[in-house]
Amino acid sequence: MGSWHRVRVAKCQLLVAGLFILLLGLSVAAVTTLTYFGAHFAVIGRVSSERNPYQAVHRWACFAGTSLAMLLILGALLSAAAAVREAQGLMAGAFLCFALVFCALVQLVSWRLRSPQQVEDVMLDAFDLAYERAVRSPPGSRGQELAAIQDTFLCCGKRSPFSLLGSVEVDLCPGEEAGREDCLRGIRGFLRTQLSVASTLTSLALALMVYAMLLSSFLWFAVRSGHGLGRRGTYSLTPRTCLAPALWESPQSPLLLSVHGRQPRDPSCS
Repeated sequence: MGSWHRVRVAKCQLLVAGLFILLLGLSVAAVTTLTYFGAHFAVIGRVSSERNPYQAVHRWACFAGTSLAMLLILGALLSAAAAVREAQGLMAGAFLCFALVFCALVQLVSWRLRSPQQVEDVMLDAFDLAYERAVRSPPGSRGQELAAIQDTFLCCGKRSPFSLLGSVEVDLCPGEEAGREDCLRGIRGFLRTQLSVASTLTSLALALMVYAMLLSSFLWFAVRSGHGLGRRGTYSLTPRTCLAPALWESPQSPLLLSVHGRQPRDPSCS
């Protein structure tokens, strides 16, 4: 397979990879939007306290997701435009977007490996704070924050050796609510589902970024060395030979005149 065919195959592969990267960027944007506006995360964020670091973690996660989605979409558009137009600047811009996303994802993976339980602990700490407020409040005025959390996660109380009665408090779970799932388990189950989706997107993004960086770098060097689809040869302009007007009116062939060395030039030609 010649160099021209390899470049053509690489361009098709980059276009396909760019389509998947665009879909991945839209997926990351959708997950980030659900995380920011979702009822489950919002109800935990309403638990306000100086000891509650959840809001800072929530804002950081939304900012990181938005940045990654924008870089993914921008890189996909730049790579598609660069593959079609064979533009070195656009190809370099796409490679830069892919490299930034790759570095950010590596940092995210390393942070998850160092602190695998940090997000879960922050959400559970926020629930514990709301639970303590509701327990310590007067019997006639139970905490609205805890009630909102229990209604959102469809859970009730918590079963923990550190609770006041060692079981689900009856006053906090009246009637049918006492048969609901423990809130600690409910929050853990919901959060693990979200984290599994984020881990899947992260793995796909890492694989696509490596593949896209290899393709974009190969095409950049190919276009730079003149092996693009639109540059199959080198062309040069030569000065045009002007013949006398009377020669074109002659019945004798110009080719024969050229063979015999009789090519009268037009005096007006420079």
